[in-house]
Amino acid sequence: MSEKAIQLLSIDKRFGAVHANRAIDLDVKKGTIHGIIGENGAGKSTLMSILYGFYEADSGEIRINGERKRIRSSADAIAAGIGMVHQHFMLVEPMSVVENVMLGAEGGTLTMRGMEKARAEIRRLGADYGLLVDPDAIVGELSVGLQQRVEIIKALFRGAEILILDEPTGVLTPAEAEQLFEVLAELRRQGRTILLITHKLKEIMAITDEVSVMRRGEMVAHRKTAETNPRELAALMVGREIAHPQKGASQAPGAPLLEVENLAVKDARGVMRVSDVSFMVRAGEIVGIAGVSGNGQSELIEAISGMIRRNGGTVTLCGQPVPAEADAAETRNLGLAHVPEDRLRMGLVTSFSAYESAILGHQDRPQFSKGPLIDRDAAIADTEDKMKRFDVRPPDPLLKTANFSGGNQQKIVLAREIETGPDVLIVAQPTRGVDVGAIAFIHRQILDLKAKGKAILLVSVELDEIFALTDRVLVMCGGRVVGERITDETDQNEIGLLMAGMEAAPAIGTPAEMRP
Repeated sequence: MSEKAIQLLSIDKRFGAVHANRAIDLDVKKGTIHGIIGENGAGKSTLMSILYGFYEADSGEIRINGERKRIRSSADAIAAGIGMVHQHFMLVEPMSVVENVMLGAEGGTLTMRGMEKARAEIRRLGADYGLLVDPDAIVGELSVGLQQRVEIIKALFRGAEILILDEPTGVLTPAEAEQLFEVLAELRRQGRTILLITHKLKEIMAITDEVSVMRRGEMVAHRKTAETNPRELAALMVGREIAHPQKGASQAPGAPLLEVENLAVKDARGVMRVSDVSFMVRAGEIVGIAGVSGNGQSELIEAISGMIRRNGGTVTLCGQPVPAEADAAETRNLGLAHVPEDRLRMGLVTSFSAYESAILGHQDRPQFSKGPLIDRDAAIADTEDKMKRFDVRPPDPLLKTANFSGGNQQKIVLAREIETGPDVLIVAQPTRGVDVGAIAFIHRQILDLKAKGKAILLVSVELDEIFALTDRVLVMCGGRVVGERITDETDQNEIGLLMAGMEAAPAIGTPAEMRP
């Protein structure tokens, strides 16, 4: 038997004029965790889609455990012992865990008997690999971390010896990511082979045995993880040394541009999601909101931006009160721009061409209008300019939004919102699913807005990002602001304790009348 679980030989793939994979060679040893990194659009996801049968290579050869395989569908991949956990989960939320795990593998007409066996297998896999989850829980009611466990169980249930994980921590909290790595380490100890696609070099260094680097469709380097470092890997990814922007010394901020007092939000079931939240963001200031996902951050920024109604409190933009009934368009006209946390659900229409997504919400502006119709040529020209300045790849305004990588989709949203010249920018999870080169670029754009005297509210689950950019940080837990710190006067341990609700402290750095 071959010691190599996977061999890809001269894999080549084109999509029209786009040469996504260029004669790729890759060897992955059995029982190892092998990282694959590269900029957004480097061809990583295309390569994994070929291995899992979503695409078929134009040329080249795939060998699994030394045996040549033709993989033309995901069914072929599963038959070859390959499973895949996608960045965006492939689960049916109204169905139970056991129903999702069995979907497509029901085992004939004796479904009820099969379900009992499946429940037992789910419990066994949970015990063996640290993937404990209730087989009868409704998937839509589970946390993101538990939903990811269901995806891994699905793959193992189908006999996967090789597991592909595409950006697996992009939607996880730090604690959930640590739990995932424990699961991956146990899978490796029991002989499974794991391909980890990620842009987070910290994760590569923490969990992988070897790492391969892709750039512009080519495989440019292979390294043993113990013999490299994040700086070398980052330079290999982008083809140059990366200069990360520095926020510099804090300047005295100007007048308040965003003021929130006693804000309250209830969900559709009447449950209070945001309770009595007050803060301000001044001109030339970046204020961060940290917290474990699900503690009211999403509802807070959606209420401020007019996406959902607030149930109490006031919002003031640039000195002007925002009516409680104001929608997102009216709030935008008052000088606020919003980069939503979920680009696919709230920021883009994936079936639209890129130029249509790039003007979404701004299509009524004079520069894009020709009477009652959109000026298509003007929109395309504007999008071409934005793509050039924000390094969107490929720079094709006519390409469907769905055909861009996640990081390039994020750049389209950022370009659209930043280029409107807002007085206040709310930006949520700005670098989720984005590579290290693009992270530096996006951070620079945010810091440039601060230098221009704009007020920025930054929501991020990445504490490294909070500390790299913000002047002050608010911590939310249970729908409330449980603490506020000047960023340079605290550390991640203190913020982590506040996020977990283990420490409570009054807000500092704001006038007494604005403290929660």
